[in-house]
This record gives sequence, C-alpha cells and structure tokens, in this order.
Amino acid sequence: MIRRDTPKTGGMRKSMVEELERKGFGNAAVREVMGRVPRHLFLDSAFEKFAYRDSAFEIGEGQTISRPATVAQQSALLETFPNAKVLEVGTGSGYQAAVLDGLGCSVYSIERQKNLYLKTRQLLSDLNTLVQCFYGDGYKGLPQFAPFDRILITCGAPFIPQELVGQLKVGGIMVVPVGDKEQIMTKVVKISETGVDISEHGSCNFVPMLGKKAED
Repeated sequence: MIRRDTPKTGGMRKSMVEELERKGFGNAAVREVMGRVPRHLFLDSAFEKFAYRDSAFEIGEGQTISRPATVAQQSALLETFPNAKVLEVGTGSGYQAAVLDGLGCSVYSIERQKNLYLKTRQLLSDLNTLVQCFYGDGYKGLPQFAPFDRILITCGAPFIPQELVGQLKVGGIMVVPVGDKEQIMTKVVKISETGVDISEHGSCNFVPMLGKKAED
C-alpha cells in the first residue's frame, strides 16, 4: 500500500522549493512541479523526515536518488515542453521521471538493475504517472522508440554516448553528467545529423553509468 502525502510532508516540500528558488536552482515551471511531486514516496519510510533535504540518498542496488537541486538543474537544462518525447537513462527511484511526467513530457525510462526496475515501475504506476519503464542497457537507449526530443542521463557517463546522440532529433537536447569520479553537467544540442553544440554547467557527482543489462 502506498504511503500518504500529509500536511507535514507538504510543508517540508514547500520549504524545499523555497530553498531551491533562493539558491537559483531550476526554473519556475520545474519548481512548481517539484512542489507537487511527493519525494518522500520515492524513499524508504525510514528516510521520510529527511526526504526534502537537499541530499542524495541510497535507494538500493548501489544506486541513489539525486539531490533536489540536481533534479531541478537537470530538468531546467533539458528545456522541456508539453508532450516532449523524453528518454531517461537511469530510472532509479523514479523521482526524476515523475518530475518530467509532471512537466507534461512523454517519458520513456530505462533501468539496468532488474529489482529496481520492477519496484519503480510499480510505484510510478501506483502514483498514476504515464511514465513507460523499460529494463535494459542505457548505453543502447531505446532505438525502437527513437527519435527523442530530449534525452536525460541520470548517471555519470565517462563520455558522451554517441549511440544516444543518434537517437536525438535534430534540434534535440541531451543532458548528461560526463566524467569518472567527478562529472561535469553537460548539455548537448544536436544542431544537425552530424553536428552538436556542447556546453558545460558545473561539477556534479553521480553513480557511474553501467554497460550491459544486468542478468535476469
């Protein structure tokens, strides 16, 4: 049974959004959605009282839920629009996917860890999102559903994955943390079938992007 959103958690969420605004993370549309998505439901109940702090938390399988500031930054850099077709690489807890869903995007999310995929797919369904979840190798993306307007990678990639760039529409945007131990938040705009424009947006820390689908 899914846990409830309460006046207490609603108040904590409001404070989180106010802090994001004070620090300049995200934009008005992103913060408005983050003010509605109950982040505590994407964490173990033991973390509920900490759920709206600007911190990452372990979610099992060696993965984490990103800091609210990071979710706000990535979502804003993605420059989404209503009905944008978005590929998310690294479903994780499902929180980022829920934010994109709240922004009106058509979200296709891929997760490499089978147990996490099963758990999060059910949660996103229980929360009545329209996110479509897939189990597979993020480096390969979802070519059967390409091209995408936007691609968001929520794990640290050692390089910009060219196979995923190939799944972007011309004019599309990819946001990806690039690097090994520490990453640089990188925005890739596909300006032609063979050309991209790349900009950097500060350092960040993500769990590594893993190759190959985990064994069933």
